[in-house]
Amino acid sequence: MNEDKNINLTSAEIASLWTGYMNDSMVKCVLGFMLRHIEDSDIKPVVQYAYDISSSRLEKLITLFNKEEYAIPNGFTEEKDVNMEAPYLYTDLFCLTYVNHMAKVGMLAYSGFISMSSRKDVRSYFIKGLSEITKLFDQSSDIGLIKGINARHPYIEVPKETDYVDSKKYYSGLNPFSEKRPLNAVEISHLYQNVATNSVGIKLCLSFAQTSPIKDVQDFMIRGRDISKKHIQIFTDTLLKDDIEAPQVPDVGISNSTTQTFSDKLTMFQMSLIMSAGIGNYATAAAASKRSDLAINYERLSLEVSRLAKSGADIMITNNWLEQPPGTKNRNKLARDKE
Repeated sequence: MNEDKNINLTSAEIASLWTGYMNDSMVKCVLGFMLRHIEDSDIKPVVQYAYDISSSRLEKLITLFNKEEYAIPNGFTEEKDVNMEAPYLYTDLFCLTYVNHMAKVGMLAYSGFISMSSRKDVRSYFIKGLSEITKLFDQSSDIGLIKGINARHPYIEVPKETDYVDSKKYYSGLNPFSEKRPLNAVEISHLYQNVATNSVGIKLCLSFAQTSPIKDVQDFMIRGRDISKKHIQIFTDTLLKDDIEAPQVPDVGISNSTTQTFSDKLTMFQMSLIMSAGIGNYATAAAASKRSDLAINYERLSLEVSRLAKSGADIMITNNWLEQPPGTKNRNKLARDKE
């Protein structure tokens, strides 16, 4: 990554590279622990590939940071943030589900990083990263289908002809005394996807709650689990009203271990990342849903997740776990300090 080395990094590139480093350093720690315990010969190569991707990207980022005299973020390390001697925490099937879910998060993130990058070397880095994540998603999806843990989206009748909306009632849905129109394919897909992603969140919350020694963290994780359960119920009920079954997958759960496995700094960061992705998913779903009741539901539930995220940030600040992103200097403060 030595092209354009005389062109300064933009604020967007600095933010994207910093975010990429933080995320990869965290994911590498989680995957490194998972690899110590996975026994399934089909699943382990996929998790290993995910681990290798994160390791390679971190090395490239460190090289770039050094050339740019860019302070390397503290991030997370396997030495400080993982207890490699802890008993197994996740089933092999959950490890595969985690990789697949984080690949989805990564594809969205990297496409955004690419669109915000100007320098050729930075764009090339993120474009290659997106290609790797896409390949990882493809591989983990294939194995998930073989193992029977990837819930397919529901089937609906293939359209035989095109049509147009002929009434403003198509957008209605708030009036409890009027019949709501059936869900369209776009709305079904978002409801279904948000049930699946909340299911992953529940498992992570439980695993972090039962292995954390800190009560504030335990309470936060249990609250996160309860909110995810509530959201799943709302989305499931909406689907069932149109006789559409919610995702049904085998148990891809966690063990009964209560030994601290990851640092609380790491688990809180992981949940912050999951919640940010969830809020983004809800915003996309709200924009794509034409029925007013669905859009308002997504906005209301997004606010609930935002409040949870704020309480999580407060815990991280109190314990000095929240690493500050790069930013500009406070000019007023500089002037006052000078005086």
